[in-house]
Amino acid sequence: MLGSPALMNKCHLNTELSSHEGTRCQFNGSTGVIKLGIDAHQDFYVVVMQEGGANPKPPQRFAKQAFLHWAAKLRSQAKEVHAVYEACGFGFTLQRQLSALGINCYVVCPQKLDERNKRVKTDGLDAKALCLKLDRFVEGNQDALALVRVPIEKEERLRAIHRQREQLVKARKQLEAQGRSLMVNHGIEPVQQWWKSRAFALLQVPEGMKELLQNSQPILLGLEEKVRALTVQLQSAAALNQPCELGKMTSVVIDREIGDWRRFNNRRQVGSYTGLCPAEYSSGNTRLQGCVTKHGNPRLRAALVELAWRLVRFQPNYKPILKWRRILAKGALATGAARKKAIVAVARQLAIDLWRIRTGRCTQEQLGLTK
Repeated sequence: MLGSPALMNKCHLNTELSSHEGTRCQFNGSTGVIKLGIDAHQDFYVVVMQEGGANPKPPQRFAKQAFLHWAAKLRSQAKEVHAVYEACGFGFTLQRQLSALGINCYVVCPQKLDERNKRVKTDGLDAKALCLKLDRFVEGNQDALALVRVPIEKEERLRAIHRQREQLVKARKQLEAQGRSLMVNHGIEPVQQWWKSRAFALLQVPEGMKELLQNSQPILLGLEEKVRALTVQLQSAAALNQPCELGKMTSVVIDREIGDWRRFNNRRQVGSYTGLCPAEYSSGNTRLQGCVTKHGNPRLRAALVELAWRLVRFQPNYKPILKWRRILAKGALATGAARKKAIVAVARQLAIDLWRIRTGRCTQEQLGLTK
């Protein structure tokens, strides 16, 4: 026997439910879990909520503290709450705050959320797209979200040290270059490291220019002192019994950018995280591999390539170096492009070998690394 028109209309409306959970809720009356898609900004959050498998609700805008209060209230009323937002310059504070409330919060890679290419982008549409992706993820589609690992607070504090040193070195180079540019603009031969005390005292420039340079010199001296102090701090934290010429600074940077080596299950995950794997564009019978993806951590990638060049000279018995010696050796008849490809291959294998050493899968000696 057919149901009433009202029931038929209700069933028609439910055909747009975003998951199978909505169909279950239609019969058992449960609200299911709550999913929150969050578009994070510095002063406010735009949030789209989905209850069970129903359609997402219209976006709401919250101040930061008001959102946390509202989320805590939701968590006390619901059986389970999930939330997602894109990684951004505001760090992982929101994820930790929601996790402390008992909410399963995920951080994902920034991505294009306009899947239909409508060329319309608003905070509400972004939050809704994240909410729908989260719904598929909660239902079991693990590929729906590109998750970002959230480091613990200790890992963030440790890696902030060498990142600040990197920023100070960059600021020092910029100020030094501005001084040399001033000399060149006035037809004077530039002096390298003109800001150091002895060089500045012997600087042969007009008095007016020296006054301008003197505005930057104390800043450069202070930056140099801070960089030196941070360098000593980082080198003192390096592990003992390192392979020859691995470099205390480089080893600390690599270890702290990785965080926890044991989070990788296999060598493919390590290689993918470095971004030193080739890109691929394949379709049908055509397979084309391009340059490296540069996906992942850029600081880790730079440190690995720098270390790989150092090992070419000081670790000639290292297995990847032996493999690529005919291209990387001094005086080898190879093009610059070939040498770059070879050193990238060495750097990628080096990351995998460091993972094997750090997790106890093999020893330095087995890989041809000497102390």
